[in-house]
Amino acid sequence: MTLDPGFQVFLGDCRVRVERALDHWLPTAATTPTRLHEAMRYATLGDGKRVRPTLVYASGHALGMRPECLDAAACAVELIHAYSLVHDDLPAMDDDALRRGRPTCHKAFDEATAILAGDALQTLAFKVLCEDDQMCVDRADRLRMIDELAHAAGSRGMAGGQALDMQATGSEIDLAQLESLHIHKTGALILASVRLGALAAGAAAEPRLASLERYAKCIGLAFQVHDDVLDVEGETAVLGKTRGKDAATHKATYPGLIGLDAARDMARNLIDEALENLAAFDEKADPLRQLARYVVGRKR
Repeated sequence: MTLDPGFQVFLGDCRVRVERALDHWLPTAATTPTRLHEAMRYATLGDGKRVRPTLVYASGHALGMRPECLDAAACAVELIHAYSLVHDDLPAMDDDALRRGRPTCHKAFDEATAILAGDALQTLAFKVLCEDDQMCVDRADRLRMIDELAHAAGSRGMAGGQALDMQATGSEIDLAQLESLHIHKTGALILASVRLGALAAGAAAEPRLASLERYAKCIGLAFQVHDDVLDVEGETAVLGKTRGKDAATHKATYPGLIGLDAARDMARNLIDEALENLAAFDEKADPLRQLARYVVGRKR
């Protein structure tokens, strides 16, 4: 898709900021234990889309917050995302060999190192939220942010969604069950990204926070629907991961349940709904609007 030039600049700035923060907080590869720290950096600093940290920045920007006050939240959410990918790719989970266009962490290192790298990335996310001194929040909001990320990553969020996904593999589930699965597995961290940006902007009592939450829920589900579409019609070299893996492992998908055309329509309708929830926001929310369109226009 062709991106708006201003949004391209915004995306680039967000990527630079979060990757600088990640590099700062990740231990160097020369720090003992060196193999573990090398694996952590390998899994995190690869060529990722950085959608979740960009949502943090865009949400905070919509509420008038300076980007330096958002770096910690953006970094933390990307660390959780990186950990989840390392663990999802393991043989006991999705058993994938390719991620972001290169060997998965357990293939590049070994399975035990990948497990430990994921564990360490997860805990580092909370260390960042606890210790970063550039966050423009009081203690109460910092605690709210830690609680938000913990909930999103846990058994009632992303980890629970992965459990539901594994349970559903090879089974027949209906559309409501599939939606519930992805609200947890993918949507929880996307919702947390938007909420973390708002909380970092001191907006815990902001009346428009509910609109941001509805926006996030819509794009979280649209993101997964479009991922399912790409798994059918994308190319491995572009996707950076194995095309057709969902069908090969008998996973329930939106194209599988409702058909490819209906899945595309569903994603577009969700984006329209997401944009409607930004009606009360001015041009500062334009990055959020562009991100919504990007979610269903991306090729990987």
